[in-house]
Amino acid sequence: MAGSSHPTRERLISTMVTLLDGDDPEHITADQVLTMSHISKGSLYHHFEDFEELLEAALIRRFSQNVDLSVDALLNIVANSSSADDFLAQLSALTADQQSPTRSRFRLERARAAGLTFSSPRFQAALGIEQQRLTDAFTDVIIEGQNRGWISTDIDPRAVAVFIQAFT
Repeated sequence: MAGSSHPTRERLISTMVTLLDGDDPEHITADQVLTMSHISKGSLYHHFEDFEELLEAALIRRFSQNVDLSVDALLNIVANSSSADDFLAQLSALTADQQSPTRSRFRLERARAAGLTFSSPRFQAALGIEQQRLTDAFTDVIIEGQNRGWISTDIDPRAVAVFIQAFT
């Protein structure tokens, strides 16, 4: 398979990501992706083992983009907090935002992605890398809160990070 930075591979992934935003993401076909991307079937299977691998790559891309947004939000919280109360209020606001109805589609897609890990070791490994990146970012924020005296050092930062993710 070709490397992940090949323009054709990237166009296929971007097309799939766009189709996932549509009204019927459960019924996307290879023909839809090929028609929309203007890429041949041979190129699809040159860059991906199968159609499922393309779907997995698109889901990982979307998950990664959401991880990046979360990491940026967490970094902003640490950078802009002036006290323990402010830190906890901003963290609480971020958590509330993650629970908002406008994010329900992402939560559903995340649950779907988690379900796919049972049938695809390839997807499980790729999603695990992104999930670890998010856990590490949350852990770093909790540690920074502890370093600033805003969070008790009696608690395990990684346990809090996992709890926050499970809650959101």
